[in-house]
Amino acid sequence: MIGPEVDPVQQTNRNIHHHEEQAEAHNNYNRRDPLEILEHVKVDDSLQCPKSTIKKAFTDSSDNELSISKEELKKIEKQLRLVFVEFYQKLLHLKDYSFMNLSAFSKIMKTYEKRTSRAASTVYMKVVDNSYLGSSDEVNFLLEKVESTFIRNFTRSNHKKGRKLLRQKAKTEKQSITFITGFFSGCFVALLVATIFRITSQQFIKKKGTSYMENIFPLYSLFGYITLHMLVYAANTYYWKRYRVNYPFLFGVRAGTELDYREIFLLTSGHAVVALLCFLINLQIEMNSRSQQYKTVTEIVPLILVVLVLLITFCPLNIIYRSSRFFFIRCLFRCICAPVFKVRLADFFLADQLTSQVQAFKSVELYICYYGLGEDSRRQKKCQTHGIYNIQYFIVGIIPYWFRLAQCMRQFYEEGDINRAFNSLNYLSTITAMVFRTAFELKKGRSWKVLALVTSALAVLQNTYWDIVKDWGLLQRLSKNPYLRDKLILPHRSIYFIAMVVDIALRISWMQLVFEMNWSPLRKVTMITVTSCLEIVRRGIWNFFRLENEHLNNVGNYRAFKSVPHPFSYYDEEKDKNE
Repeated sequence: MIGPEVDPVQQTNRNIHHHEEQAEAHNNYNRRDPLEILEHVKVDDSLQCPKSTIKKAFTDSSDNELSISKEELKKIEKQLRLVFVEFYQKLLHLKDYSFMNLSAFSKIMKTYEKRTSRAASTVYMKVVDNSYLGSSDEVNFLLEKVESTFIRNFTRSNHKKGRKLLRQKAKTEKQSITFITGFFSGCFVALLVATIFRITSQQFIKKKGTSYMENIFPLYSLFGYITLHMLVYAANTYYWKRYRVNYPFLFGVRAGTELDYREIFLLTSGHAVVALLCFLINLQIEMNSRSQQYKTVTEIVPLILVVLVLLITFCPLNIIYRSSRFFFIRCLFRCICAPVFKVRLADFFLADQLTSQVQAFKSVELYICYYGLGEDSRRQKKCQTHGIYNIQYFIVGIIPYWFRLAQCMRQFYEEGDINRAFNSLNYLSTITAMVFRTAFELKKGRSWKVLALVTSALAVLQNTYWDIVKDWGLLQRLSKNPYLRDKLILPHRSIYFIAMVVDIALRISWMQLVFEMNWSPLRKVTMITVTSCLEIVRRGIWNFFRLENEHLNNVGNYRAFKSVPHPFSYYDEEKDKNE
């Protein structure tokens, strides 16, 4: 039995009548006077940039007149282009959806005929073909109309360029990337082994190498933090792709421009090779007595390396993944300007990454002091004796947490979600802990130590709870998977419990620097570096489960497309009055 029989003729007549009603309504809508429509249109100036935020605060929101300047016209044209492209992509998805469903019907009926030996496929497929799903040409009509309108208005009737912009192709993998990455990885391993042998050699120790390392190591550790974070992010993208977490959509990256794990690993290995090579050159010149004349030149090698990284990052030429670099710069700029800009997922995700790079921020401050004082071999020691440096040391440590605090305040203002306010309290407690920890580090004393321990413990408890319960959505006692959540992507539930334990352990390791121990200066620098690296690893674990939870929430709420802001809004006064 397959259910009650359906009369194909009656079904077809109903579908035809329904299509005629829709066509008539569509024609009536299109026959309206354009000037009448224009009266109800205004420029949509939502709170997405500093100018609109300030303007909204000091102007009357009831003023809906259509007033457009040249700058606004360019912005509107850009937004309309994005709207057309996104709408075209949605129509293509609908077309694919229709085709897959028709194919599914056909396969189901063939399987049914094969197992029951009944010839029912012809009758039922005729009903399916005559249904709205099988007979409607509306999607194809809209595709043609959108394509012709886009080509005519945005590409000056250039059909090839217009179709290329609308029909965005998937990225193709290049074998050269794999080859170059392997080459850089081999070079990195060789340089790392050579550096370790050079540092541990007796000749280096006899020449007071430990004193030199105390000064030069904090400078090069900046590149180590960046390299490790890029490596962790490459692993994140690999597992997101493997378990089908749609990270380009979540970040709002333009299709076809996102970096996959191989490209990120290529950049990571190249960056590591250059940084390690410069470090090895510095060590070699320090050990070789015949090359002491070049010592003043090698002192600026770390600074040259920083300048090189900045030049590549901000290079306007279309080289080294320009679209990804500019996307990163835009997100970073919105983080710095928080809470003025509207907060997107990519913005607060980047700000969270920066909270795990506090030591890198302090290294940047050390660069400013190191090359600003004009001293020689013991510049770092001199830095810590300056009052201005110590004041900046307080401020630099809390900058990343301020970014997130300001973003949470902005989100609470826009959404009214109380969770945003509670999250801002987490970052406020972390800022307090960082202030007391820095005070204890610089001034010592029992009272500073107690304050640092208490505030750090409170911050660790709050942030650990927020990581696991809010950001990851775990520890739900009544879920289908006890103490996890209803939907999971990873096949083994034990991985989630292991991740929670590791997150707690690495959060607690953040506190160990508060305890005063009789460490040598070099050992203290090493412990700070190791702790900072563990925090970066913890952030990588957090990244995967945070985006996994966001992806599952999107799927559960049927959010599969970007919400592109439209430049115009339409207001129907009569409809508003009736409502």
